[in-house]
This record gives sequence, C-alpha cells and structure tokens, in this order.
Amino acid sequence: MNCVTRITQIIWGLYGWLCFILACLFSLVVALIVPGRHRRQRLITWATRMVFVLARVGVTVRGIDNLPRDSCVVVANHASYIDGILLNGYLPARFRFVIKGEMRNIPVVHFLLRRSGSKFVERKETSASSRDARQLVKAAQGGESLVFFPEGTFRLEPGVWRFRPGAFVAAVKGEMPVVPIAISGSREMMPSGRLLPRKADLIIDVLPAIAPGDEDFTSSRQLAEACRQRILAVLNEPDLI
Repeated sequence: MNCVTRITQIIWGLYGWLCFILACLFSLVVALIVPGRHRRQRLITWATRMVFVLARVGVTVRGIDNLPRDSCVVVANHASYIDGILLNGYLPARFRFVIKGEMRNIPVVHFLLRRSGSKFVERKETSASSRDARQLVKAAQGGESLVFFPEGTFRLEPGVWRFRPGAFVAAVKGEMPVVPIAISGSREMMPSGRLLPRKADLIIDVLPAIAPGDEDFTSSRQLAEACRQRILAVLNEPDLI
C-alpha cells in the first residue's frame, strides 16, 4: 500500500467517524426532546442511515419484501460494530434491537438506546439473564418486532458461530416468523480491533421468513440452526462449528 492510498484511507476513516458522531448527537437531541417512541425511532433511523449516505458508502438491500408486514423476529450474522448501525438505518423503524446488557453501564449510550426502543439482555448474571429472557418472550407475545445478533459477539476470524437460543425461544413462544439476514462487507469495513473504518461496499440480504408451521419451526434449537444455515448459504464465510 503506497503512502497516498494510506493517507486517503485515514482521511476517509476520520470522516466516517465524524458522520457517526454527528448522527449520535442528532439522535441524542431527538431522544431528549421528541415525544413518542415511534416518532423518535423514525428520526433516529433516518439519522443512522445518513451515516452511510454522507460517507458515500454503497449499501445494497436485497429481499426487503421478505419482511412480513406484521410482527416478526430478525436474526443476523455479526462481524463488526457496523452491523447494528447498518440494520438500524435500513430496516423499518418499527424494529427494536436487542442489545447486550453491558451497555447499561454506559449511561449516555444506555439512555439513547433505551429511548430509541432497544431492549437489553444480560449475558453473565444468571438471574438477570432469566429476567431479560422473560421480558423478550413477553415482548414477542405482545407483537413487538425484534432484531437479534444471536452469535452474541463478533471476532476477527471470518465465519459464523453457534447461535444463542434467546431469539428463537422468543419466536417460538410468541409464534412469530423469523427472518434471517446475511450482512456482507462489514468485516472488511471495520473488523474487530480496527479503530478507523475502511471504505467497503455493504450488502444486506433479507432472506425468506421461517413461519410458524414450517418444518424448521418445531423447536428453538432446530429453528436456530435452520437460520444459521440459510445465512451461511449466502455469505462467503466458513461454518465455525
């Protein structure tokens, strides 16, 4: 890599961070002063999409018509911090994201996520984890549309890991269709350990929903593996289990 290319990448990476910071500041103002959760969600979704528009990132969304009009559970592979930002910007504003419970310890981030409709799941404390799981099942049964990254975290190594059961338990008990989503390009843009993003094209593949009554909907474990395999069939990444 020559010097000019390296400098160009650094400048773009800093500009990408600037776009993200501006979107965060706008979203924080929205969270503070705008009444009504649905109105806040729509404005924050618009601001999040502007991160990619202003940074001139190519984002391709395929299969968006596969999203049911009614409530559903979305599950996606997880390769980068970009993933949550990307889906927040390009999925309809009615979706509520399920976030790891550690984010509760960052006051400003917790406030913004909570006011934008996100839900939190504790992963380390057993009693809190059970409580959060019950709340997710209740939300699903109440007809809320939820977005999960069931791998739980992301790694530098390419590939898809085992899916945690929470999303699929909520879907089965709530009798809600599950929509697998494959995200491509985010690992190249900002993999684990990288501080500055690098420009890359991003693709969101919204795959056909698995509905209650489908042969893969018989148990949460079978449903999880069916979704994982459908995502793997689209990604150019290995199966890590």
